[in-house]
Amino acid sequence: MSAPLEFAPGLVVQRFTPPLTLRAFKAIAFDMDSTLISIECIDEIADAAGKKAEVAAITEAAMRGEITDFKDSLRRRVALLKGVPAEALQQVYDQRLKLNPGAPELINAAKAAGLQTLLVSGGFTFFADRVRERLGMHEAHSNVLEVQGGLLTGQVLGDIVDGEAKRQHLLALCARIGCEPSQAIAVGDGANDLPMMGAAGLSVAYHAKPKVREQAMVAINEGGLDRLLELMA
Repeated sequence: MSAPLEFAPGLVVQRFTPPLTLRAFKAIAFDMDSTLISIECIDEIADAAGKKAEVAAITEAAMRGEITDFKDSLRRRVALLKGVPAEALQQVYDQRLKLNPGAPELINAAKAAGLQTLLVSGGFTFFADRVRERLGMHEAHSNVLEVQGGLLTGQVLGDIVDGEAKRQHLLALCARIGCEPSQAIAVGDGANDLPMMGAAGLSVAYHAKPKVREQAMVAINEGGLDRLLELMA
């Protein structure tokens, strides 16, 4: 398609013609924060330190693509979490983290069609591992917050999962299961999702930032993640 087409209210398609079939794909990768779940976890952790506004402003700028160095933006935000009790992570998970509408339905449909499901996040393993288990996904990759003496140190351990790392995890999954990247779907909302979305055969923007909506093949602007199934035969 040469121009975006509103396939149904709040569901925009471009650069391909539906219907598709899920079984034409072998893998589906999801961002976590603001994609599979309704919050940005780092912003909610920062609330425990009274620094939510400061951290959220950096998060928003990074997701819009105004801060191009995601690793630097994450280090800056995590540094502001120094001294937050580690128990605040469990409180965020229990009290604030909610799955976005349609997430279980889309993932269950994908698994039923034989797709491998991947959660790949610039967020944190504390949440990603629990969301993966809750949704019955096959694997998850994210960042590790350092904790000492029951407090966050303001540091991230190991290599940071940024946009390029997300793309590499998707490509590695495709290599392991023996499929081409064109047989993968990638779903995200922020600028750091664009590398993996660009590598996939089908890219889906979910309630995304303008830059991401413009570059995605499908944009879900209203309703839940399972609206992608409306394009599937």
